[in-house]
Amino acid sequence: MNTPNRHLFSFLNETIPANWERPAFTDYGRPTAYTYAQASETMARLSLLYTQYDIQRGDRIALYGPNSSNWAVAFFSILAHGAVVVSILPDFTPEDAAKLVNHSETKLLLASSALIAKMDRESMPDLKAVVSLNDFSELPELEQALTPADIHYRDDNFDELALINYTSGTTSSPKGVMLTYRSLSTNLTFITEHFYTTPDMKYVSILPLAHMFGMSFELIYHFAAGVPLYFLTKLAAPIVLQAYQECKPYLVFSVPMVLEKIYQKKLRDIVTKPLFRFCWNIPGIGMLIRRRIGKELRAAFGGNIQKVIIGGAALNEEVERCLMDVGFPLIVGYGLTECGPLIGYSDWKEFKPRSCGKVVDRMELRIDSSDPTTIAGEVQVRGEAVMTGYYRNEEATAATFTKDGWLRTGDLGVVDKEGNIFLRGRCKTMLLSSSGQNIYPEEIESLLNMQPGIAESLIVQRDNKLVALIYPDQEAEKKERARNRHRKGAHTRTKEQVAEAVTKDIMTAIEHAVKHVNEHLPQYSQILSYELRTEEFKKTPKRSIKRFLYS
Repeated sequence: MNTPNRHLFSFLNETIPANWERPAFTDYGRPTAYTYAQASETMARLSLLYTQYDIQRGDRIALYGPNSSNWAVAFFSILAHGAVVVSILPDFTPEDAAKLVNHSETKLLLASSALIAKMDRESMPDLKAVVSLNDFSELPELEQALTPADIHYRDDNFDELALINYTSGTTSSPKGVMLTYRSLSTNLTFITEHFYTTPDMKYVSILPLAHMFGMSFELIYHFAAGVPLYFLTKLAAPIVLQAYQECKPYLVFSVPMVLEKIYQKKLRDIVTKPLFRFCWNIPGIGMLIRRRIGKELRAAFGGNIQKVIIGGAALNEEVERCLMDVGFPLIVGYGLTECGPLIGYSDWKEFKPRSCGKVVDRMELRIDSSDPTTIAGEVQVRGEAVMTGYYRNEEATAATFTKDGWLRTGDLGVVDKEGNIFLRGRCKTMLLSSSGQNIYPEEIESLLNMQPGIAESLIVQRDNKLVALIYPDQEAEKKERARNRHRKGAHTRTKEQVAEAVTKDIMTAIEHAVKHVNEHLPQYSQILSYELRTEEFKKTPKRSIKRFLYS
C-alpha cells in the first residue's frame, strides 16, 4: 500500500476531541479510570509539572513501573511536552534501572512507589526529581478547564527523537534504541490501515508497555483508534481469563507461550487421539469438529475475537497447524525493538503457514544470501521505522548497520517468491554439524517444549554433539502430590516415596520426549544426550533465556 506516513499526534488531534467523554484507560478491577478528556487534562497538568522542573524539548523523562492507566497517561504527556520517553521495563532491578537513568541522562523519573522505595536516590545525582506513578499527587492545577478545541499537539516533528527503549541493562554498555516520531508513526499508520475498529470495541492489555510490542500496538494504536484499554495490574491466569470474559476484546496480541500452554492443557490430549484424528479428516464430521473447537477457543478469549496476533518468537509448528485447521484467526508477525517494532505481517486469511508475514509498508527487506529463497541468510531491513542508533553507544550502532545502510537484524531466514518471510533462528545461535550442515537450536527447542514433562529446554553443542538441557514440567510433581493426599491408610506414600515416583515419571516422560523429537529430526541435528535442571533458566526482562550463560 505504501501510503504516506501519518504522524501519531495527527491521529490524536482528531481522536481525542471525537471521543472526549468516552473511556480511554481503566485499571481492571480498580477504580483508576480516565476518559479521553480526563487523560488530556492530566497530560496537561503533568506538562506544567515538567515546566516547573525546567524540562525542555529533547530532555529525557524515564518511566519505570508496571502497566497502569497512569503509566499510559504519563507516556503521552512526555511526548506532548516535547520531551523524550525513556522506557524501562519493571523487570529490571532497581540497581540496573538506576544505571539506565544515568546512562540516558534522564532529568526526571516517574516510577511506581514500590520501585522508588527500593532505589538509591543518591546513585542518580543528575535527577531533578522523582515522581510517583501511583497517584500523581500535587500536580499543578490548570488555569481553566480543557475543551476539545484546545487539543493541538505538534505533528510536524517526524525526525525528532521520541523514545529511548533499552533492550538490556546489565552490561557495561547498555543498548538504548533511539526511535523517532517517524518510526512510531509508521507503525501506527500501518496498523490503522490494516485493522478495523468500532466505538463499542474494547481491548485488554497484557503485554509490558515498556516493551515495543505492547507500547506500539496495545497502547499507542488503541488510544489513537478510540478503543478503551483495560490494563491488568496482575497477570495471574484466572484474572486474565476473567478480564477476557467481562471485556470481550475484539483483538489479542500475545506471545507464543500463551497459545502453546492453552494447546497443551486444553487440546493436545484430545486432538492427538487416533480415533479423533481419524474423524478430524472425514468430510462433514471433521468440519463440525474443527468448527466446535474453534468456537470454544474463541470463547476462551471472550467470544468476540477477530484476530490473535503472535510476536516475539516463533510459534510451535504443531500448535500453529492445529489452530489454522480449526479456523482460529491466527497471525504470526515479525518485529524488532530497533524497528519500533513491526517488520513482517499478513492478515490471517492470507497468512502462509510457518511464515511471519510479508515486509510491511514503508520498509524494505533483503536476505544476505546467494539464494534468498532457499539458502538462509541474515535478514536485513531499511525504511521509515528503523532506529537512528543506540544512545551513547557508537560501537554497537556501527556494528548493527551494513556499509550501505541496512539494519542487521541478527535473524536468519529466507523469503519465498511471494514475499513471505520464514525465519530459521538467530545468527549467533546457529550451530554447525561436524559435516557442515546448519543446525537451528530454536527449532529443536520448540519441538521439545511441546512434549509432556518438559517446561523449557536449551540445546547446546559439546564436542560436535547436541545436548539438551531440560527443565522438567513441575505439573507432574503437583499431580502426584495431589493423588497422594487423596489416598487413604496404607496406600498413602511417604514424601520420599512420592519424590521417587515423581522422579521416575519425569525421567520416563523425558526419555520418551527426546526419542519422539529425534524421530522428526535429520540425523545431523538429533539430540545425543540430555541433562535435567533443578532450576528454571535465567531470563532477560523480556523472558528470553540468557543463552550465553549455558554451554
